[in-house]
Amino acid sequence: MGCGSCSTGGCAPAGCKSNGSCLTNGCSKLDVYDWLSHMDMPSNYKPFNIIEIKFKGSRKEFFLNTENLYLEAGELVAVETTTGGYDIGHVSLTGELVRMQLNKRHVRTDDVVKKIYRKATPADVDKWKLAKELEFETMHKARVLAKELGLAMKLSDVDYQGDRTKATFYYTAEGRVDFRELIKKMAETFRIRIEMRQIGMRQEASRLGGIGSCGRELCCSTWLTDFKTVSTSAARYQNLSLNTLKLAGQCGKLKCCLNYELDTYMDALKDIPDNVERLETATGTVRHQKTDIFKKLMWFSYPNDENWIAVDIARVKEVQKLNKEGIKPEYLKEEVAETDKVVAPKVFDYENVVGQDSLTRLDNKGGRNKKNNRKNRNKPKGQGNARPQAAAGGNTQINAENRPKPAPVNKPAVNPGAPAVERSEKPAGANRNNNRRKKNNRNNNNREKPSAE
Repeated sequence: MGCGSCSTGGCAPAGCKSNGSCLTNGCSKLDVYDWLSHMDMPSNYKPFNIIEIKFKGSRKEFFLNTENLYLEAGELVAVETTTGGYDIGHVSLTGELVRMQLNKRHVRTDDVVKKIYRKATPADVDKWKLAKELEFETMHKARVLAKELGLAMKLSDVDYQGDRTKATFYYTAEGRVDFRELIKKMAETFRIRIEMRQIGMRQEASRLGGIGSCGRELCCSTWLTDFKTVSTSAARYQNLSLNTLKLAGQCGKLKCCLNYELDTYMDALKDIPDNVERLETATGTVRHQKTDIFKKLMWFSYPNDENWIAVDIARVKEVQKLNKEGIKPEYLKEEVAETDKVVAPKVFDYENVVGQDSLTRLDNKGGRNKKNNRKNRNKPKGQGNARPQAAAGGNTQINAENRPKPAPVNKPAVNPGAPAVERSEKPAGANRNNNRRKKNNRNNNNREKPSAE
């Protein structure tokens, strides 16, 4: 595929510098995928003699290939025009898919009368490029002329013909505009034939292109060809806030994408009951607050109560039917039996998985040593776990008197004639804690006994 500034007919870094993502001229704008290109046709197959040609913007037309030229998608060709001369366009589609495009657009084969003259020569391409370079300056001069005449119109785009003999000006206006004087002045200024064509806001956005609020290129400038009517009811059915700033697109009209999911919402709304603004219960009257169409849930609330109650649609229809019969149910929502209550699933313990380390393993490490250091910090100097420092010029000798003695343990007297007393059962893990405590005391005693030389 090529664009207006490509010299070779294909988008490359040396051409338009966009690598096939042009917005205005459109290297990939309104492309049609040829899914028959890799298929072999029968030997006696005669190619379809109508070719689809794409021009600037979203304009596409059909032309007769009377010369039976071998054309591929993306090639530049010189074609016939209705006002004389020739125009330059890109081949967008060939073969049997063109027949399907004719049926889609309700165009009969007999209505296609314009012909393809030839493949574009280098002279045709150079002349066409010079014409395209004049479009920007021409549009601004035309805007100045329209402003001087005080015309209520907006010139949005200019399209030069390939032979630089005619220019088509596209404009938008709210009503009819008398631009006869404007055409005279533009013909004197530009020395070409002038054609004025009024388009809508959506067509203007499709020609100019841009980026939508979704962050992607506009649908109308990339693939959308037919513009359907979009109303605010489409936003209401989808529970969207009626904010014109959010619902409007680049063209100032309602976004075309509001119609994309409308059919899905309409199908889901078939199961939602109507006229459920209020429901009567024995406790009081509840008001409808919100509806989740796809989850089939409706939220209600009692007066002066901030809590909303989620009720299934089947229960809402049941309560609505009871209210029509004059019956007020005791509860809005059916009470769940003890056997039907949902048990919360167990939370998976990721720390105890084999091969997994605890995220807090570094925080818990050394906790016992910190406690011992805190105890030693509170003791007076010389009674800690550190070894005593040697005096200057001599070695330190510790006598048996200086060694810390363990505290005496008062053992109960054992009477061999006394009856046996039943031991109280200790909780699980008590022996393990006692053994751990004895081991810590033994380590501390060994640490406090320095080796005497």
